[in-house]
Amino acid sequence: MRHLTIGLIREGKVPPDKRVPLTPKKCAEAEARFPGLKVVVQESPIRCFSDQEYRDLGLEVRPDVSDCDILMGVKEVPVAQLIPNKTYLFFSHTVKKQPANRELLRQVLARNITLIDYEMLTNEQGERIVAFGRWAGIVGAYNGLLTYGRKHNLFQLKPAYQCVDMEDMQEEFFKVKRLPPIKIAVTGSGRVAQGAVEVLNMMRIRRVSVYDYLYLEFNEPVYTQLRSSDYNRRRDGRVWDTPDFHRNPHEYESTFQNFLPVTHLLIACAYWHPAAPRLFTEDDICQPGFRINTIADVTCDVNGSIPTTKRASSIQEPAFDYNCQTRELEPAYSQPGNITVMAVDNLPCELPRNASRDFGRQLIDNVLPHLVHEGGTDEVVERATIARHGQLTERYQYLADYVK
Repeated sequence: MRHLTIGLIREGKVPPDKRVPLTPKKCAEAEARFPGLKVVVQESPIRCFSDQEYRDLGLEVRPDVSDCDILMGVKEVPVAQLIPNKTYLFFSHTVKKQPANRELLRQVLARNITLIDYEMLTNEQGERIVAFGRWAGIVGAYNGLLTYGRKHNLFQLKPAYQCVDMEDMQEEFFKVKRLPPIKIAVTGSGRVAQGAVEVLNMMRIRRVSVYDYLYLEFNEPVYTQLRSSDYNRRRDGRVWDTPDFHRNPHEYESTFQNFLPVTHLLIACAYWHPAAPRLFTEDDICQPGFRINTIADVTCDVNGSIPTTKRASSIQEPAFDYNCQTRELEPAYSQPGNITVMAVDNLPCELPRNASRDFGRQLIDNVLPHLVHEGGTDEVVERATIARHGQLTERYQYLADYVK
């Protein structure tokens, strides 16, 4: 086992993110499990775990961690804080050529930095091995019901970010007694959707089949979970083929109009590719049969799969209204005929302690073994390395024009 020091850096992005890659207990567990590994923590006033909680477990906490081998954070590191010649691990949000982070990647290259991106850490099957997705789904579904309850004056739930943790949030579930017999659609089948479904199940909202959801009436609230094949089809009428849908999303069209007349609350958790069809159009919203009045857009693709998501909302101001007549956005709960949209783009931050525990578990089990093993990095780390010593790696050469 080689000797390696990991520095947990203070989050610098504004607004600040309280999450951590490794909680105090996970740091201690990592050091015990991997001899030769040492974790040093940079002092931070904003983390959901205090500096003292790390010190209590015997970890070194100090103002400067620039001497560590690997610097590990959560969100993008502000350009001014990038230290030359270092190896970083964080979510860079650059692989889709996001305009906001072009300068970040430019500076990574200019400063001779090695950048490993959590989002690109995958197993042999191409599945991600660390993610906060489940917590986005959990908080997103909770926020969706909070928004619906507030819109219809049914109940007032405490915002997730004001809850100490998941257990505290679950206490709020008991207030959701007065739901009318509405129908709730959850899109997606990945981690995010599973998180949303967890919340609906804990709230004892009944799950029904897609067929029953479409064609039966219920005297209680119900939900269904929709896979891509439930609301898309090939334009040429060929039989559904999931791998083909992922490879050629432009060959498909949406059939979500089947769900518009029967759905009241939409919880959108499905990954969306820009070439894939939108769920519905702004013209659909004006039709008399459009029943959806509350949308929790957990995926939060601005101008993406949900046309009412014209901007992201914030944790403090989680909802806004879409006026069907003017097609403009208005303050939340402005008038009854509006559609109310929750589109917070950093949902896991609302339950940072739970989300961080979960993420640290995945890091220890799925990533650290590849990071600390004897011959340096291996295939898993290699696939996620966007830049090495200031050069784009072979796999990420397609970003060359993005950083020019």
